[in-house]
Amino acid sequence: MLKRRILAAMETIWIIGAGQFGMRAVTSLSRWHKNLKIVLVDQDCEKLDRARGMECITVHSDGGAYLETHLKPGNLPDWIVPALPVHLVWEWCLRQLGPEGLTRVNISFEINGQLPNPMHGSNGDIYVSHANFICPINCSEPDDICTVTQQPRKQEMFKLLAKLRFKDFSSLVIQSHQLAPGLGGYGPEALFSLLKKIKGVKGPFLLSTACRCHGVITGGTHKG
Repeated sequence: MLKRRILAAMETIWIIGAGQFGMRAVTSLSRWHKNLKIVLVDQDCEKLDRARGMECITVHSDGGAYLETHLKPGNLPDWIVPALPVHLVWEWCLRQLGPEGLTRVNISFEINGQLPNPMHGSNGDIYVSHANFICPINCSEPDDICTVTQQPRKQEMFKLLAKLRFKDFSSLVIQSHQLAPGLGGYGPEALFSLLKKIKGVKGPFLLSTACRCHGVITGGTHKG
């Protein structure tokens, strides 16, 4: 049975990125949840043009810059859906604290032994997944079994990463909640809570965004 977040009428969702995943997010959310206010953000006008006639408001802006400018008390969405090829949570924190307050830290490949199917990006981010195959785009993320293998679900990724201990790195995690099949997001309160935690961390940390099966990790340090 489908397990997804129950969204109330007229909730507001910001989808950051109008690429293939972002466009699918608009379609999926419009189908699964009625009377939502969906804001689609991208710096590429051609991508936004494809959303004409769809159930969303389009905004021409860099995704990270949009969050920095508009994510303020009194103007908060109910959910944020990251749909960009960057670690949006890290980018938002970096804009909030500035390069003088937050810097990226390289993570040694030695960490790979503690991670499921790790892949290192060119910018130093690490992508992890319980799957060694391409997941279906409409996965319902059931509690007990994997929809592909029909085997018992492994430990939820956001819990695994929260318990991760590697050298002197602390671990900070934001959970991505399923809003529709194959689609996840987080609330703005999670971002503000994370920012407070970063300010209290001593030494390097692993900043992760993860759902039950997949995640992205960025190494950082706070210089405040």
